[in-house]
Amino acid sequence: MPTADQARILEQRAHPKIWDLWRALRPLKSTVRFMNSGAHPDDEISDMLAAISLRDGLNLTYACSTRGEGGQNDIGTEAGADLGALRTREMERAATALGMRLYWHSDGPDDTITDFGFSKSGVETLGKWNAGRTLARFVDIVRRDRPDILCPTFLDVPGQHGHHRAMTEAAHLVMEAAADPAFASNLPSWQVKKLYLPAWSGAGQAYDDDLPPPEATLTIPGDGTDPVSGWTWAQIGQQSRVFHRTQGMGNWASPKRWRDWPLHLVLSHVEGPDTTLTDGLAATVGDLADIAGSGSLDSAQSDIDAALSAFPDTEAVARHAAAALTGIRQTRDALSAEAQAEIGHKLADKETQLQHVLRISLDVHAAARADRVWLSPGDTAQVTLETHPGAAKGLSVDLVLPEGWSICGENLQLEDTTPPSDPYRDTYDPLDPPAPSVLASFTAFGAPCAVRVPMERPPVALATPLGEITPAAMVLNRQAQQSDLVLSVQSEADSDATLALPAGWTATPGGGGLTLTPPEAPAPGLTRFPLSIGGQPAYTARRIDHRHVDPTAVLRPAACDLTVIDVALPPSRVGYIGGGNDRVGFWLRTLGMDVLDLSPEDLDNDGILGTLDAVVIGIFALRFREGLAERMPRLHAWVEGGGTLLTLYHRPWDNWNPATSPPARLEIGQPSLRWRVTDEAATVTLLADHPLLKTPNVITADDWSGWVKERGLYFAKSWDAAYTPLLEMADPGEAPHRGALLVADIGDGRHIHTSLILHHQMERLVPGAFRLMANFLARRP
Repeated sequence: MPTADQARILEQRAHPKIWDLWRALRPLKSTVRFMNSGAHPDDEISDMLAAISLRDGLNLTYACSTRGEGGQNDIGTEAGADLGALRTREMERAATALGMRLYWHSDGPDDTITDFGFSKSGVETLGKWNAGRTLARFVDIVRRDRPDILCPTFLDVPGQHGHHRAMTEAAHLVMEAAADPAFASNLPSWQVKKLYLPAWSGAGQAYDDDLPPPEATLTIPGDGTDPVSGWTWAQIGQQSRVFHRTQGMGNWASPKRWRDWPLHLVLSHVEGPDTTLTDGLAATVGDLADIAGSGSLDSAQSDIDAALSAFPDTEAVARHAAAALTGIRQTRDALSAEAQAEIGHKLADKETQLQHVLRISLDVHAAARADRVWLSPGDTAQVTLETHPGAAKGLSVDLVLPEGWSICGENLQLEDTTPPSDPYRDTYDPLDPPAPSVLASFTAFGAPCAVRVPMERPPVALATPLGEITPAAMVLNRQAQQSDLVLSVQSEADSDATLALPAGWTATPGGGGLTLTPPEAPAPGLTRFPLSIGGQPAYTARRIDHRHVDPTAVLRPAACDLTVIDVALPPSRVGYIGGGNDRVGFWLRTLGMDVLDLSPEDLDNDGILGTLDAVVIGIFALRFREGLAERMPRLHAWVEGGGTLLTLYHRPWDNWNPATSPPARLEIGQPSLRWRVTDEAATVTLLADHPLLKTPNVITADDWSGWVKERGLYFAKSWDAAYTPLLEMADPGEAPHRGALLVADIGDGRHIHTSLILHHQMERLVPGAFRLMANFLARRP
């Protein structure tokens, strides 16, 4: 992990003036707004967007329905709302790399428009999202942004993710709805001029389009390179995608790797041929002169052309940019109401873009950082400002602050009533970053400018009173020899912290925490223990701080959820090797089992392996635990000697070699859409009368109740004859899968591979998941 100064230097090195100025100039080429729409962070067509932005100058927007809270997490244990907050910040950084505005259909963790898990149906998706709300949100986004072109990323065809299909259907509907003055909205109507669909298949590792793509009506060329950086559009696209690290994005792009992007024009409200994206559209500031009724835009266009041609002469660039800015402002101030509605936003774009060109070309520097990231109401932080006027005149720098924040001298102050920062903010514009940010005001060749730039690692406002219970979720296994339950309670206030206890429960303070003692015969089921501090309900903050994105936090009521269950445990000592993406070891300990955390190097030690009855390899661990894949033969030999090996689901690209990762051949299916069961209530049929489902717990229909998200994914596609499939399940209307749970007797031991998402069910305190896990860890009879 680099120090703060080292991170600052690396960021500085990534932004040489020549490159930043070149990028700032490119959007001056065009006034056309292009909106890409998708269902998740990382659905954007990054390489195509890089080309049409940096090469062609189009103004970019991405409209995203969900926060990706139901997706995978390759870099940590954030899940649900926490993952949604992290992926929101990742999407913002990815958008910044492309100079792209960002809008969300989902406006909070409790929105119906959520990434509820994988879906194979657009109809199902819109039913869960609420089709009316989804369209209304899309209409508001289109009316706020006023794009000329709309292009979804995926096709609405069978074999494609249901969320993608829903967004493509919504894109068709929004074309008419956004233009209809009768559609209920507080915003004026807007007519998108063109709707395109991708004329390529969306099939790949995850999806498998059943129908061929539509015929291409135009093709955006993908060859060539950016003339200043020398990077291809695919390389620049990956420089954006690398911020989607929770999804494992960011792949090296060879200079030889490029592709064209064929598009299919579905609907057009402009006349004439459609050989380029901008055909039939007013594409430059000069093209807007007739609508504006002002010849000054022709002069402004001449200055824009001169600024573009003057690069890299920074003084000449700035002089022409200032002249263009002055002319556009004069025209915009004189627009009729009708012209303002049609082109006012396009001229406002150019004002903002030109001011950033002037900031960079004149070497105006304005930066701010605080000495603290996490602030509660009433807290203060010291702020350091770095300013340099460069060749500009009259530089002044202010902080743009959220509600309840103030600045006094060098200190940032939060009022006692300051609301918490929003981890799910619904818009983002890299040229107008959200507060807290820095406002630099200056004059350039007589043109006044006011430019906002982001604050370095902007502080996050939390809530009060703030407290935390660890663990926040527990199980009490009535069949285990468990001691009293010890909770660590931390309070960031001086007031007493107390738990609300149901009848029969007691809590004894001591050692900085509380010891929970249950009644003599606690009833099975879920109980919540809320935390209060000073008599007020407390909040817990999940601080999310990964260096590739801005910090953020998710607040929720502080409480411990405890479920009382009955799980018979095998007399097994278990070794656990996790990849950092699940907490199975923790849950097994909480259940009452003897668990030893293993490193891959521990597998070289016969003295350690010899003490274990079972070993669990967590999800993705073969990819993220260095040296584990190479040591699998050691585990295979241990299995033959009598050990039980349980492998949780892996993806084909997680260093899973069908021939060498398991003790006998086992192939994982892809694309993943074909090898998963998304219906969390899908009927589960037992295929064999096997001890694994009878000892020490008899698995019944009750154990498949209450599941969340889905049954499982990355099911096995084919396997050696040594394996016996134990379960059959299917989504509605599909052929059944038998690769969710496989068991093979190998020598004197056993290998079990499961694609059931047991780790997720354990996090959600689903009793059946714990009973299944206990059975899987028993020694072979």
